[in-house]
Amino acid sequence: MPEIQNIILPLGADKDAIKKAAAKKAKLDVRRVRTFSITKESIDARKKNDIKKVYSVLIGEKEETRPELVIPKASETGMRPIVIGFGPAGIFASYALALAGLKPLVLERGLPIEERVKGVDGLWKNGVLSKNANAEYGEGGAGAFSDGKLNSGVKDKELSAFVLKTFVSCGAPEEIEYLAKPHIGTDRLREAVVTLRKKIESLGGEIRFSAQMTDLEEGNGRLRVKADKTYETDRLILAIGHSARDTYETLSARGFLMENKPFSVGVRIEQLQKTIDLAMFGRTGDPLLPPADYKVWEHTKAGGAYSFCMCPGGYVVCASSEKGGVVTNGMSFHARNGKNANAAILVGVSEEDYGTKLLSGVSYQRALEQKAFLAAGGGFKAPCQRVADFMKKQKGSLDGEVSPTYMPGVSPCDLNEILPSRISEAIRLALPVFDGRIKGFSASDNLLTGVETRSSSPVRVLRGEDYKSVSHPLVYPCGEGCGYAGGIMSAAMDGLKVALQIIKELQ
Repeated sequence: MPEIQNIILPLGADKDAIKKAAAKKAKLDVRRVRTFSITKESIDARKKNDIKKVYSVLIGEKEETRPELVIPKASETGMRPIVIGFGPAGIFASYALALAGLKPLVLERGLPIEERVKGVDGLWKNGVLSKNANAEYGEGGAGAFSDGKLNSGVKDKELSAFVLKTFVSCGAPEEIEYLAKPHIGTDRLREAVVTLRKKIESLGGEIRFSAQMTDLEEGNGRLRVKADKTYETDRLILAIGHSARDTYETLSARGFLMENKPFSVGVRIEQLQKTIDLAMFGRTGDPLLPPADYKVWEHTKAGGAYSFCMCPGGYVVCASSEKGGVVTNGMSFHARNGKNANAAILVGVSEEDYGTKLLSGVSYQRALEQKAFLAAGGGFKAPCQRVADFMKKQKGSLDGEVSPTYMPGVSPCDLNEILPSRISEAIRLALPVFDGRIKGFSASDNLLTGVETRSSSPVRVLRGEDYKSVSHPLVYPCGEGCGYAGGIMSAAMDGLKVALQIIKELQ
């Protein structure tokens, strides 16, 4: 069945109009069409006075379904596979193993979503950090308190379709299966994750919360895993998050081959959403258009600066997981109806910035986070600054048109004194360029809040083509925390790849 692409229609076109246009382009009688599905939907806003929707569809005169990934059954070994971590990689790895009949045991250091939300609320409202219930640790991983973007640079249609279809089966909106930039929102993502957890349990899987892996030993073809108690297994999937710093130390002490990995640091910028809508669409408040997003990048003499995790109608949130350190992130709900837009503005760092000793990137992150904490006066308040004051290297006032959304609050600071000089210089050089491309992007009243340090893992746990650790062949590193993904979708797909490898070995 052919995919018909580049079907261009006005805003507001319904499915019947899309179907008729696709049938006409495919030279089919629409009355004889038996199979029709939208595979992609995007917006063409190059002409602000004539914005269009662009579709790709599958259409045919026979009843057909798209090929789907089928998880085959596998033979049990007498030992349950263990999955460490229940973020996107761990969730989809354990789901695939459960579908294969392998009844995985999941060990998650944090708490289930229902309890985790209470802990995060305590941080955001009262400045009180919970060790195991924060925006980094717990069911759903860091993605459960983010924007919930489901697009990825990983080009694997089969795995991507499986992940999206699974989310839809767990209550996510059907549109995520075809939107060019699928977005679920933190609220709908949390609901889907809970439903998926229950599916895993119904298939014989078991999830143990408050069960942090603190040690593991390999010997005689077995792994002894120390958590809330000691477990034994012959296969372990390591699906830790990018903030599992103590776990990195454990792995290093146990001789795992690891390497430092480049990552990025910077700040969050907040603009009025209507400013971004006007710049990108030439209008605001159009019910036929979603809140506008953006993506910008510029190479400067101080390094490349770029936007990351842009959240239309969203909020800047505290993503700290350690005492005495401030970490920012962006979050939005499915409706994306907040007053402000926000995005990270980041600059890449490598061993040239933080040193060659293993885990020196972690030390670099931690030092920045602690510096921000002290500068803002403690209590997990964040240092904040108007764009105009940042450009002038002065603390200034926070009074202005754009109000900060970060909780538990912000303090006026000069971020130039907190960020490394090369990072702040690159951002100062890039902001006027971004404003030239998107009018109002770097308006004087827009806000910068810092610091953003957890864009990706600072470490990679080395694995071979068989997805096994090159030093510990019973361990399968995967996902963002082990350095093999960069977001919800890529992490989920990597977890699936590893699980499929194990299933293949057990057939």
